[in-house]
Amino acid sequence: MRKKTYLRLMELQEEQAQRHLAEVRGAYREMRGYKHDFHHHLQTLKGQLEAGQVQRALDYISQLDESLRGLDALLKTGNITVDAILSSKIAQAKAQGVSVTVQASLPEKLLLTDMELSILLGNLLDNAIEACREAEGEKFLRLTLSLKGNMLYGYLLNAAGKKKPKRGSLFPSGKRGVHGFGLYRAEAILKRHDGWVKFNSEDGAFTSEFLVPAVE
Repeated sequence: MRKKTYLRLMELQEEQAQRHLAEVRGAYREMRGYKHDFHHHLQTLKGQLEAGQVQRALDYISQLDESLRGLDALLKTGNITVDAILSSKIAQAKAQGVSVTVQASLPEKLLLTDMELSILLGNLLDNAIEACREAEGEKFLRLTLSLKGNMLYGYLLNAAGKKKPKRGSLFPSGKRGVHGFGLYRAEAILKRHDGWVKFNSEDGAFTSEFLVPAVE
């Protein structure tokens, strides 16, 4: 790969990671805002009901319910960075008709930085969503994230098209650009932390499995 192309792909990856982190911060601010405002909402409803304005109170509750639906859609793994990344990608997958199942329970802090988590999980999920587009029949994505001792374990199974040829430890994407570069970037982050990763392609399915030190 030419150095100029490599650097451009790195820039695109960093931009993608920054977007994910912006989603993290936005979700966190929104959740803190609702917690802060909760007392005010109760006081407003109490005043409306005491004044006999039942319909107005019901309308207010409906407005609150509508505004909270976005927060309910956020995945809650225990780690706010992972929550925002997964919530964004899962919404993208579902919008494309992909059936998604996630089992994830994580500590609040991990040794991987927010940027590294964004690049790692973002690329693996982008690859899975892209593979689902090529799949015939059911389009699915199954993700597990958990701690095994001090290690973060991840397993991702997704629908795919025909079996892809392997080059080294990776399977090049049929799509050029960031997607073709994604698995390499994910692998590089895991190796940087003395982690382990394995990718496997079969007709109709693709798996990504990794293990990396995550807590002290």
